[in-house]
This record gives sequence, structure tokens and C-alpha cells, in this order.
Amino acid sequence: MKVVTVTGYKPYELGIFQDSHPAVHFIKKALKKQIVQLVEGGLEWILISGQPGVELWCAEVVFELQEQYPVLQLGVITAILNHHERWKDEQKESYEMILAQADYVDTLSKRPYEGPWQFRNLNEWLIDKSDALLVIYDEEKQGTPQYLLNVARRAQEHEQYEIIMITPFDIQMIAEDEQMSNPDYWTQ
Repeated sequence: MKVVTVTGYKPYELGIFQDSHPAVHFIKKALKKQIVQLVEGGLEWILISGQPGVELWCAEVVFELQEQYPVLQLGVITAILNHHERWKDEQKESYEMILAQADYVDTLSKRPYEGPWQFRNLNEWLIDKSDALLVIYDEEKQGTPQYLLNVARRAQEHEQYEIIMITPFDIQMIAEDEQMSNPDYWTQ
């Protein structure tokens, strides 16, 4: 497995409105744990569509891991031009720092928003260009990741395509492990 697409919930879908929210720390730890396993198994590229939340947090994890695993690279491929122009200034700033550090940046349609087909095309492209989808998702709480997940499931029917799911339970276990190993964490 050389290329993995990563997606997950947007911050508002998780009730997170600042990157300083404690849940972000545990989401990043879950991503890091899974990505390290994949890199040690031959992973070279992470692809994201540049959406706020799990995808941009994943980018930050990739940059951190690149110090230890220089083979790991990040590609940011957006569906439309300037897809971030209506974001809050804080999100724009973080996004632009990620773009500046990414190993590859492109826009699939090379045009501003014209219709939902542009996002469908990107989802198909991301699955077509990757060997697996790593998704933070809860089957009982639908949200934006379901669109890319559905494309991945269709790909699974016709070819060897892997879906790696990080669930809320997985993230809860990481939080509990950290609490057990560092009881003072919660009082800091």
C-alpha cells in the first residue's frame, strides 16, 4: 500500500469550534498511530481534499511524522479553486500554512464552484489514485465523510481496495490510555 486517502468529519460535525479543543489531540493521536503502522508497511503518500477538521489535522500529523519518516509525503487536491475563500481567517491561515508545506498541491477542476459534480469527481479521483481510505467515522452518525466512504465501498466491490476506519471507540481508547498513563493530563 503506497497511497492512502484520508478523510473524516469537519470540526462542526464533531462539535469542535477551536483547534485547542481536547478532542483534537486524541484525533491526531489516533491518526498518528494508524499512519505510523501504514508507513512502516510501505506507505509513501497521504492524499487529502483540504477540508477543515480531520483532513487538516491529518496534514499536521504528516508534517510531524516526516521528521522520522522522510519518505512520507502529503498531497492536497481540492475540488474547486479557492474552496477556502469563505472560511474564517484562522482556518484560512492554517490551511495556507499546510499548502506551503505540502509535497503536492493541485485543484482537480481548475474552476470555481459550479456544482456538486466537482466534489463527486474529486471523490472518484481520490479513490482511483489511492490504495486505501483511512476515515474517521461513526456508522451511527452520518456526515460529510460518507460521500467519500461510499465511493470507496463501491471500489471495494470491483477491486482490491481497503477501508481503514477509526471509530469514536478507538479515539476513546486512546484518551483512556493517556489518562491512565498520565493522570495529571486532565488537570493541566
